[in-house]
Amino acid sequence: MDTTATKTNPLGTERVGKLILTFAVPSIISMVVNALYNIVDQIFIGHGVGYLGNGATNVVMPMTVIAISISLLIGDGAAAYLSLKLGEGDERSAAKGIGCSISVTVIAGIILCILFNLLLKPLCILFGATEDILPYAMDYGRIISFGMLFFCIDSGMAGMIRADGSPKYSMAGLLVGCIANIILDPIFIFVFHWGVKGAAWATIAGQILNAFLYFAYIWKFKCIKLDKTCFRISGKVLAKISSLGISSFITQIAIVLVTAVTNNILVSYGAESKYGADIPLTTIGITMKVNQIVTAILLGLATGAQPVYGYNYGSGQKDRVKQTYRIVLTVSTAVLILAFIVFQLAPMSIVQIFGSESELYNEFAVKCFRIFLLACPINGLQIATGIFFQSIGKPTQATVLSLSRQIVYLLPAMILLPLALGVEGALWAGPLADVLAFITALAMLKIYWKKI
Repeated sequence: MDTTATKTNPLGTERVGKLILTFAVPSIISMVVNALYNIVDQIFIGHGVGYLGNGATNVVMPMTVIAISISLLIGDGAAAYLSLKLGEGDERSAAKGIGCSISVTVIAGIILCILFNLLLKPLCILFGATEDILPYAMDYGRIISFGMLFFCIDSGMAGMIRADGSPKYSMAGLLVGCIANIILDPIFIFVFHWGVKGAAWATIAGQILNAFLYFAYIWKFKCIKLDKTCFRISGKVLAKISSLGISSFITQIAIVLVTAVTNNILVSYGAESKYGADIPLTTIGITMKVNQIVTAILLGLATGAQPVYGYNYGSGQKDRVKQTYRIVLTVSTAVLILAFIVFQLAPMSIVQIFGSESELYNEFAVKCFRIFLLACPINGLQIATGIFFQSIGKPTQATVLSLSRQIVYLLPAMILLPLALGVEGALWAGPLADVLAFITALAMLKIYWKKI
């Protein structure tokens, strides 16, 4: 397709490597900063409250992930829709997609705020809160639930703004929010002595700042012009956007299911071991959240490439699409190899960041890093390929990949392996699922690569 738009738009003409660098770096920073929200809370809570407080953040985390899942369903779908429509030269449809998505995101945030407040205690119990951890989880979760509207706006609009060609603005919003959280955490926890409540209020303050910056961007979109009619909710448009964002949604919902199962299994089998129920619950939370930083880099790289994928696929430049994928996969693998070295050689250095505890606590924490993340060097293929399919308008393939690791492989392994190996069996479920997901992604890529 040789259109004037393709000739003039840098997405269709600029060197692919340069484009990825331009879009991916701010996207990576944004994703990492987003991941740091909970980690920063955990660090200060670990030193100011102790590991029971950290356990509380692990219990509440699935609720925030539910909010992320709905936000990304709309936000990532809208970002892909925007890129595809711009590639086709249909700016009006792109504008309607973005406006509709913003409206739905706001409504979803309000609904989640209400539901989480009403169902907080049963949700905490469902996500593995022990008798000792439950009071902390209630204190932390009650406050976090009030900020769901702002959290949804932050998560949903980040991708839209990046796809509009403003990755630095998207990054800046998240960065301002995270800095506010980092500044306020020690003040609220150590100066005001608010404990886990202080960490929650600090998080919300950062999210509010972030949301205001993103909302201010609504009238600053560069590639489209939004008017009042664009914000009407269209079922047809929403269905298309949701189909494009379904992979991101499933990925996040799978995390919720896995976290709930993992927490409850660790509590159950941990209670029968020398570690007790609270230590496995807390340490696996730290492990997963540290790994989230690595995953955030991979997701930032892959989602940063979304505009490049979408525009060039829409304009018929398939060679540039494939070149982009190769670069994303290569960089992802390099990052994972470095992470693997750190997790295997220096896990205790990471654990100590979150506070010093008993020998048993430290022992199990080290096992979490070394066993659960044993196969992390091969995880890049599944993540890169899933977002690749999503970005070029192939949601079915993306959905299959999203389901494979978390639902098809990890959940059954998490249930079955502890039957033979006890509490450590839950840790070995991680590398087993990683290997099987790698094989699945490789097979799907081989099938569809020539058809793209």
